[in-house]
Amino acid sequence: MSQDPFAEFKKRQRDMWSSFAPTATFTPPVAGHLVKFARIKPGETVLDVGTGTGVVAITAARSGAKVTGLDLTPELLEVARENARIARHEEIVWTEGDAEQLPYADASFDVVLSQFGHMFAPRPEVAIAEMRRVLKPGGQVAFATWPPEHFVGRMFAFVGRNSPPPPAGASPPPLWGNPATVAERLGASFDAPFFDRGVMAYPALSVEHFRLFIERSVGPVQKLVESLAGDPQKLELLRAEFEALAAPYHFDNVLHQDYLLTRAHAR
Repeated sequence: MSQDPFAEFKKRQRDMWSSFAPTATFTPPVAGHLVKFARIKPGETVLDVGTGTGVVAITAARSGAKVTGLDLTPELLEVARENARIARHEEIVWTEGDAEQLPYADASFDVVLSQFGHMFAPRPEVAIAEMRRVLKPGGQVAFATWPPEHFVGRMFAFVGRNSPPPPAGASPPPLWGNPATVAERLGASFDAPFFDRGVMAYPALSVEHFRLFIERSVGPVQKLVESLAGDPQKLELLRAEFEALAAPYHFDNVLHQDYLLTRAHAR
């Protein structure tokens, strides 16, 4: 097998997201929305790609599905196992692995889910081909993504402007939040997708509280702040820009984060 040209990039991603667990505590309502939107049925085989701390996998298991969760970052899978133990769903299978090279046989699952996970695979065409490959005939994919025009998509664009560029050929994650782009990527392998939207709520006493939390628990922002530790003036300007970006989305002591849901059946 040839060497993955994105191997080093993925290694950095794996390390970068190791501190994500505190952020995941705000995502269970989205997981509930996604699993309901996907219409998971008891007995179905379900794969959760980019499972993180397991919130979607555990939610699907509570619906009676037979669930496997996959993630690139072992530290997050440790938290997922503990979450499953607490929720009394230790039957979930956890796998360390890559969305672009799923370690499963063809036609293994009835449903493939992803909550803000597969969108970080650098090559969308590879990730969606793998998701389609492991789906049974007539199976379904359903995922939650961040639109580029709303806060999280704009935040990742902000990080991108201030960070070293990704490898050539890597696609910006928020493009997965554009319905036209999603429809094009699903293309001939899936029926026309169905969309829904929602808003994830981050309780935050102030924009400054929110910024500090994100700096400590969202890998790309954390790494950006660390890279400017020796330049206090530039770091202060960066923080001011971040707070200005977040301010319109902060009201009623909540940072409002819009997301897109997509559902499509395999052809």
